[in-house]
Amino acid sequence: MNLHTQTSGTGPDLFLIHGWGLNGTIWSGLRAALEADYRVTAVDLPGHGRSPGGTFDLDSASIALREAAPPQAHWIAWSLGGLLALHAARPAPERITGLTLVASSPRFVQAPDWPHAVPAAVLAQFLDELQQDYRATLNRFLALQVRGSAEAGGTLRALRGQLFAHGEPDPTALAAGLAILRDADLRPGLDGITLPLQFIMGERDTLIPAAAARACVARAPAAQLEVIAGAGHAPFLSHPREFLAALRPFLPATQPREVRHHGG
Repeated sequence: MNLHTQTSGTGPDLFLIHGWGLNGTIWSGLRAALEADYRVTAVDLPGHGRSPGGTFDLDSASIALREAAPPQAHWIAWSLGGLLALHAARPAPERITGLTLVASSPRFVQAPDWPHAVPAAVLAQFLDELQQDYRATLNRFLALQVRGSAEAGGTLRALRGQLFAHGEPDPTALAAGLAILRDADLRPGLDGITLPLQFIMGERDTLIPAAAARACVARAPAAQLEVIAGAGHAPFLSHPREFLAALRPFLPATQPREVRHHGG
């Protein structure tokens, strides 16, 4: 499966993976902030944006992402994208120099030993409603993502502005993505993650609370955690300055810029 990518900038490679229902344009602000120092590649997930549809499950999407990514890159992955990146990283750690998971978790639904997630009934309802009116379901999901954020209104406008930036997502891909969120449980693999791992979470995220990342760090002590005060599920949109301040120290080192001295 050939996924659509867009690359800009020069420097060490960064690979950006968006979340459910959206596309790579959601990263436009972050790309603009980073492309002076990094070569930044944003990908569209299967059936999203300008990527073709087709088989979309955890294994096939992870393989497609590895094929689309630069051979040595730091991955930055949001929400569903983080779940896919975590799965993709285990069999190919040599391809990924570091992994930043943004408002993401190895398990998105609650379990008796995992309260840090949404009830399974919520995702089941989204799947049911998706069959009836997928546009309305997408908008409801976007509203859920910004709930609690100090910048909810502006973030929701930004999300909605990018929703159909490259056409409408494939409803089959949307259903497949929700099924991944409903069924995947990657917690057992955390112990085997050896690459540099960072979580950036929103303090007010009601979809994936920061407690989920704290539980992950307890299982993977080498992982780092940054929590953005006042942010919801899309901290890179609602709090871009704070997000960059948390992200940049974890990224690969860049070459120092040349300092030019002008004669007097």
